[in-house]
Amino acid sequence: QVQLVESGGGLVQPGGSLRLSCAASDSSFGTLNMSWYRQAPGQQREWIATTTPTGAFTNYADSVKGRFTVSRDNAKNVAYLQMSSLKSEDTAVYYCRERTTWGQGTQVTVSS
Repeated sequence: QVQLVESGGGLVQPGGSLRLSCAASDSSFGTLNMSWYRQAPGQQREWIATTTPTGAFTNYADSVKGRFTVSRDNAKNVAYLQMSSLKSEDTAVYYCRERTTWGQGTQVTVSS
């Protein structure tokens, strides 16, 4: 059973940065797309970014384009989401996904 574990969330001021990590337990990590989603209170879960298996191609939702960067280290089985210029509307629980497996989520709160 594949497991994904997110970390790196926390409280940050508007305009600040955070880097989230998603550690995968499976040996297929380097052959699969990895995606990040987020869910704000009372909102549906929203896709925000995807990276292809080698990291050569990435795609972003308009809401985060230019501020967030997705990357991965296949040698470590870890995907990252670097978040910059954070806004209060980025407050949400952030999840990573590999095929049908989801992590447990990590809370990001942007507030002064």
